[in-house]
Amino acid sequence: MSARGDRFITPRSPVEGLRRRKLSFLPVFAQAVAGVAPAGAMSVIPALVFPGLVFGSNGPNLVVTFGVAMAVMVLVSFCLRPMAQRMAAVSGLYSYTAKGLGQRTAITAGWSAMFGYALVAMASLLLVGIYAAQLFSNLGIPVADSQVFTVLVILGGAAAACLLMVRGIRVSAWFTVLMESISIGVLAVLMIIYFAVNPSKVGFGSVLAWNGNFDALPLGIVVAVSAFVGFESPTTLGGEAHRPFVTVPRAITWTPILMGVLCLLAVTAQDAALKEAPLSIAASSTPLSDLFSQGSPVSAAVFDLGIAASWFGCAIASVNALARIFFCMGREGVAPRIAGRTHPVFRTPSGSIMAIMPVVAIVPIAVIVSGASPERGLVNLFTLGAYGYLGSYILASASLPFFLRRIGESTATSWILGAATTLALGAVFWTAAAASIRTGSLQTAIYAGVLLASVIYATFLRLRFPRRLASVGIYDETRELDLFQARPNP
Repeated sequence: MSARGDRFITPRSPVEGLRRRKLSFLPVFAQAVAGVAPAGAMSVIPALVFPGLVFGSNGPNLVVTFGVAMAVMVLVSFCLRPMAQRMAAVSGLYSYTAKGLGQRTAITAGWSAMFGYALVAMASLLLVGIYAAQLFSNLGIPVADSQVFTVLVILGGAAAACLLMVRGIRVSAWFTVLMESISIGVLAVLMIIYFAVNPSKVGFGSVLAWNGNFDALPLGIVVAVSAFVGFESPTTLGGEAHRPFVTVPRAITWTPILMGVLCLLAVTAQDAALKEAPLSIAASSTPLSDLFSQGSPVSAAVFDLGIAASWFGCAIASVNALARIFFCMGREGVAPRIAGRTHPVFRTPSGSIMAIMPVVAIVPIAVIVSGASPERGLVNLFTLGAYGYLGSYILASASLPFFLRRIGESTATSWILGAATTLALGAVFWTAAAASIRTGSLQTAIYAGVLLASVIYATFLRLRFPRRLASVGIYDETRELDLFQARPNP
């Protein structure tokens, strides 16, 4: 058989239309950094796990909670790395699962991942609106109607994010990494100044002390996982990365480690600060901003601007990843064909981006307009988003040994790693779901409904459209032009 007839070489890539092999390592890494939103996550998520807001006075220890979440996410990155080194995926975990556990399971993994990305993007836009309103408040600028102002900010943020994403991943990635770098610097400087002016009376030992509350720990870990989710989003850039088998694995390996170190430092400082703060500050949706405003409203305003920019970048990164999964589904025929269209000039998945953004924007607007508590809205959105991520992580991690066996590279290590990671994720998910059910929360029921719908849809495809189901799992295949130079005309 000639090389051109090899089944691993195709005249056209199934994801034709995207800008292929253009992104260097830094934009790919920027996508991962923006996905986890370090500055925003370090500022907001520890407060959501803080005892005063979610769990009452007997909440879990922040350092232990985030330490466990970091360890679990590092295991997940070790599972995803071997698959990213062998497959230039455009839909990330969705494609990995298709090649490992089959197409029907991949539908569930894809729906779960899209659910997670969407919920985190919604929470991010909500936080952009909240911190923008807080910024004006700290500067003493009167706002006639805070609800209308927040809604307008969310709409403006959604429109700007849509424009940047359609314009191109390189533009949005560089913008978000610049915002993240500035925001992390601002947060670090403000925390140092705060503790220099207000020395903490809480000893380091009390920050690490364990109160023995194991019931609250699983739910705390699920919320803490929200600080790490999105690290795998570079797996959706396999078709656009210049060296996908190097840059993508490197980005998904180092991002959760870097994020874990930053989070542990941040939660140690915040735990000490929030334990001394009044309950009204600890239970606020903007606790650090309220804390800084006691000393300097200008400092608080600078902090608000940095955190709003961080969450804006997270919204972009989350929708970027979500859009590429939806784009692949459109190309496969398991989603509306319009989702598989690309922009003729910018070569981005503009069809899926334009379809997704209105849905992502309407939920945070509904939270504001309904008069619901922003704090409770954030907890629900982040927890539901974490469920979606955990579900896709479980299926993708379980796919690892089957993926490698399919290509003849199965090892004992891959089976042990896949099993250990799946069990660890399953234990966190199960105990959190059980605790949620005991408290009467609907979060687990909502996510279970999403899983059930995905199973029903996969069964429907198998019975009515088996060819479409069989096409699930497309990726950027090697083209003839990648290997052969065109011969000049004689």
